[in-house]
Amino acid sequence: MKEYILCLAEYVSQAISQSQGKLKNRYINGYSPGGDAQFNVDEIAESAVWKFIVERGEPIAVYSEDKGLQTFGSDPNYLLIVDPIDGTRPAAANLEMCCISIAVATFHEFARIGDIEYALLQELKTGAYIYGDRYHDDLIYAGYSYPLPNLSETSDLNNMFWSFEFNGHPTSLMIQAYGHLIDSSANTGGVFLFNSASYSISRIITGQLDAYVDIGNRLLKEHPEMRPAFEKVGKGYILHLFPYDIAASVFLAEKAGVIITDAFGESLNNTLLMDLTDQNQQSCIAASTLELHKKLLENIHW
Repeated sequence: MKEYILCLAEYVSQAISQSQGKLKNRYINGYSPGGDAQFNVDEIAESAVWKFIVERGEPIAVYSEDKGLQTFGSDPNYLLIVDPIDGTRPAAANLEMCCISIAVATFHEFARIGDIEYALLQELKTGAYIYGDRYHDDLIYAGYSYPLPNLSETSDLNNMFWSFEFNGHPTSLMIQAYGHLIDSSANTGGVFLFNSASYSISRIITGQLDAYVDIGNRLLKEHPEMRPAFEKVGKGYILHLFPYDIAASVFLAEKAGVIITDAFGESLNNTLLMDLTDQNQQSCIAASTLELHKKLLENIHW
């Protein structure tokens, strides 16, 4: 399975790289089943996933952002959860903050993040990757000049390097919730918006970030009267963390020792892998240290 998903990631990466300059990557080409805008580059990547599966000829099920559940062959044992481009907007702009995310679990209807056995994140711009599975203790990686995991020891909110999410999140609500944290860390730390959960979480593993915050789904669950505001910025949809956004990165982060939970501080392992409803969509707080994670939970204005 390791060889299979590494080859799949490389296949998708090559298809995307060959499209550079040949299509208008920023053209909106419809919407995913969850409501996320799909760019032309998404269609290239999604098509490459299925083409690879057909060429390999092995029975397998795959759930992807745009196509949902597809099965190839009879009675597949494994389910691939694939986000062919996590970070579509950076990819469309030919920036580095994007990766292919692949997680693998035994195939059944109610498979959850806690059932994942193999996971891979591969950067589309550099080819660097982080791989892990349930059967070995260490991460396997390539393309990094230092050993991984490389977690920082930061515990001070004023000095943290962190990223957060705005897509599908009303800006005014987010600023009310953590604008004071942006103010306190923007100069003495670092504040980033990558539009890619997987890339953000992987940067904690590499030591480039100390934390990642996406709190929209907790706010909605605690304050259902906010639904119209979320639907307005989501063009009629709730756009929080879908399972395919975080499946691989949650597995790899936990393996690396990152403190990663939903925004209530609870495990993400019960998240269903093939359910896009907003009740199954997620929030996330990830941090390099337990102390920093605790401070984030305590200091966000819920």
